[in-house]
Amino acid sequence: MNTSHTPVAAVPKSWFYRVIPNLTFWVLIAVTLGILLGNYQPATGIKMKILGDDFIWLIKCFIYPIIFLTIVLGISGMGHLGKVGRIGIKALVYFEILTTLAIAIGVVVAHFIQPGHIDKKGLPIQDSSKYTAHAEKGIDWWKFLQENLTLQVLIVAIIAGILLNFYARRQKVIYVLQRLSNLVFRLLGYVMYLAPLGAFGGMASTVGKFGLKSLLPLGKLMLTVYSTMFIFVFGVLGLIMWYYKESIWQYLKYIKEELLIVLGTSSSETALPSIINKLQKMGCGKSVVGLVIPAGYSFNLDGTSIYLSMAVIFLAQLYNVDLSWSEMLSIIGILMITSKGAAGVTGSGFTVLASTLTAIHRIPVEGLAFLLGVDKFMSEARAITNIIGNGVATIVIAKSEGEFHPDSGKY
Repeated sequence: MNTSHTPVAAVPKSWFYRVIPNLTFWVLIAVTLGILLGNYQPATGIKMKILGDDFIWLIKCFIYPIIFLTIVLGISGMGHLGKVGRIGIKALVYFEILTTLAIAIGVVVAHFIQPGHIDKKGLPIQDSSKYTAHAEKGIDWWKFLQENLTLQVLIVAIIAGILLNFYARRQKVIYVLQRLSNLVFRLLGYVMYLAPLGAFGGMASTVGKFGLKSLLPLGKLMLTVYSTMFIFVFGVLGLIMWYYKESIWQYLKYIKEELLIVLGTSSSETALPSIINKLQKMGCGKSVVGLVIPAGYSFNLDGTSIYLSMAVIFLAQLYNVDLSWSEMLSIIGILMITSKGAAGVTGSGFTVLASTLTAIHRIPVEGLAFLLGVDKFMSEARAITNIIGNGVATIVIAKSEGEFHPDSGKY
């Protein structure tokens, strides 16, 4: 019984769809209203945080069951375990190449555009002590594994999927798991109706707390970061999709709802269950989706890699530290390792940044205080680029494995 291409339960249709144009429309309206409320009534906007937090919590309830069920069903339907190892190795090699390229692009663009050549006296300053206090210790990789529940579930699911292949009555277990998977995805479909509320709450609280005016002093940095991620998505990822005879525009249009939800909540995790579902319906094999997407959320952070590299160069320029090309190559090398610890742990991005600055020894770690005020506004760009990058990675691995079978026409 091969379950690698078993259709995923469709998102339920109801009277709701006869009343609204589509979910994307309402998420876009919600994000707009959130910005307006946060800007003009900041106190009220901050109170809306509960809507965003509750939606994220609700989505997280689905993340781990979906990862587990997708991976177990995918591996059990592969036919031979050698394929599991081959897909895993391909994915890790791809992740390392793309994240290294993202880091290099961030360093080069920041070096030439020089977003840090501004007067730091007028910049907003936040308390960065909780990140700088432990910078000397670097990344605690054991703690990273302990706190990264996505990675833990990935490992357990892979082991369970492998063991299921040796179980004589596995077909009955697979049948039960498939029914359970369909039920979980159907329930998720109903939960996604709440996405506009989550996006509204997340955006209103962010703008209300930090204010749009806080963007002005670091506007050049934000513009540089967003522009670089745009170039990466449509340049690098676009070329990769073109090579595999796919369109990056078509793909982005296909996942527009997920991108808007990520924009509103500033978290790529809110779209993880939905992107797994859509990639399967798009034609990617369940085994590939199940392995690549969860692993990518820990090891393929293209947007985060770009941001971290640009932040280091920004701070060097802010403190008038003239970095040589050899030192910039060292930064790329250090971030290749430390950036892998930027997932699954709250605030870990700044911890990674602090550890990187400490390793360089030339840029003051206290400079993080200048970034904290606008970091929340740049997290949307990071999260959106991360989710796009992981989707492209899944399509690439699926095509290279002959596991891409769209039902009809273009998704």
